[in-house]
Amino acid sequence: MKLYRFSPIKNKSELWEAIKHIHFECHKLCKQSFGHYLPNAGNMGIFCHYDDEYERLIEIRKELTEQSDNSNQKYFQLYEPIIIPTRKDVPETTYTYLYIRKPDPYRHHVGDVDFYLEPEKYMELKQSLLAGKKINGARVFERTDLDMVELYNPDIDALAYVSTKQMAEKVRVKLSDATKL
Repeated sequence: MKLYRFSPIKNKSELWEAIKHIHFECHKLCKQSFGHYLPNAGNMGIFCHYDDEYERLIEIRKELTEQSDNSNQKYFQLYEPIIIPTRKDVPETTYTYLYIRKPDPYRHHVGDVDFYLEPEKYMELKQSLLAGKKINGARVFERTDLDMVELYNPDIDALAYVSTKQMAEKVRVKLSDATKL
């Protein structure tokens, strides 16, 4: 029985398939929670499930992204953005940063995407959730180092996050030891 839809990812072709899957599943999560799509922050995360898969994807990522001298770098800027064309009502989206996450045996997800809201709208969303408002598939992310709302669905093997554009840019660098690299 295969536990993970894509893992272990073995090459660029399989990586592209996983990226497209994450993209469309995360947009599905966004529409499920809000009834429409939010702007995308350009971050794409791939979640590994095996050590050798992680090592292989780091090598592929090095071919696709600019290197960084910052040892806390989490997301790396792509040499060429990944552009996923419009499909049905899902808008064309450009990803400019790629993250390869170390294996986590407690997560079955393929990866994640970040969406953003203007600061006032984000605070309104977060405060409404903290006040007990129920939004299908949305919850305040419990990590104290990240100010985000998590979008989830047990039947979808991807996660999406909503924050401000500034927070979506901050997460590109490790903010605390709670961040999995």
